[in-house]
Amino acid sequence: MALKDQLQADLKTAMKEKDKVKKSTVTMIRAAILQVEKDQQVELADDQILEIIAKQLKQRRDGLAEFEKAQRDDLIQQAREEIVIIESYLPTQLTLDEIKVIVAETITETGAVDAKDMGKIMSALMPKVKGRADGKLVNQVVRESLA
Repeated sequence: MALKDQLQADLKTAMKEKDKVKKSTVTMIRAAILQVEKDQQVELADDQILEIIAKQLKQRRDGLAEFEKAQRDDLIQQAREEIVIIESYLPTQLTLDEIKVIVAETITETGAVDAKDMGKIMSALMPKVKGRADGKLVNQVVRESLA
């Protein structure tokens, strides 16, 4: 089943079950997809939709950090629920150990030796982990590996 169809089916299910958090989360994802399609006047493929979903996940995680700083328990709980729902649409995320292995392989492939080669490493690395790892975490692992 295509990702758009899955989102549509999940929206219908959430509406029938009166699951407000899932309904609003899926609606926000669908709205983001529709916005990109209208702006670019294209029909997005599943891999492009995954990029949008990953961006939505990053926004929720960033928001969660802010809610925790502000000690907004009501918003913290909602953000956590939304994160779980959004993650269900993404491929299984890589573990830290898996990321370290991929980073080590990429550093060897690119022949990088120090932090000056960071751009070369990241440009070769990101397509390998696209949608399966947070870019911030990958960047951190690369920096640690080069240190």
